[in-house]
Amino acid sequence: MGHREDLLEGAKRCLLEKGFARTTARDIVKESGTNLASIGYHYGSKDALLAQAYLALVEQTSDAFEGGEDARIGGAPGSLERFRAVFANIVATMSLPGSMWRLGMEVMSMGDQMPEVRDHLVRAQREGGRGMVAIIMDVPENEVSDETADTLGGIYMTLITGLIAQWTFDQKSAPDADQLTEGLRQIVEAAGRPELAATAGDDTP
Repeated sequence: MGHREDLLEGAKRCLLEKGFARTTARDIVKESGTNLASIGYHYGSKDALLAQAYLALVEQTSDAFEGGEDARIGGAPGSLERFRAVFANIVATMSLPGSMWRLGMEVMSMGDQMPEVRDHLVRAQREGGRGMVAIIMDVPENEVSDETADTLGGIYMTLITGLIAQWTFDQKSAPDADQLTEGLRQIVEAAGRPELAATAGDDTP
């Protein structure tokens, strides 16, 4: 590997060990076996390098959403069964030792303090939604329109962000894939029956 790749791998290890706020440029240099000048030359700044490293970690983790390279996701495209299978894989990544999702909460809370990082993540948000639509609907990513990525994909990304928050706060009370799927089933059922939607939350028999 060259210095660029060494820096990226070193930054990923630093992020998992120390997080954004505590990782210094010298930490990355020490971990990667490079030099300070290489950071500016290849990435422009430490924050830009950390942003790229975080996105690389997200991409590595998202590969597991489909259950691995040789796995097949059950259920028809767009079905509740397929939704449950995908979110079961997502929940599994959150419970792994050394999960990077806690790092995600730090990133979200520090967005205003690190505009370079935030800009990278904003651009990546739509692509994350696009990827989720592609997995659950079983279509190629390049066939998912921007509008679908921002709407249906936005719902999936909001669910994932909420899961990250709840798993970070208290894993024991965080919902699993079965609970999420049952909740979605109830939403779909209520949406198809206007009288249920109109009286949601009314305990009157």
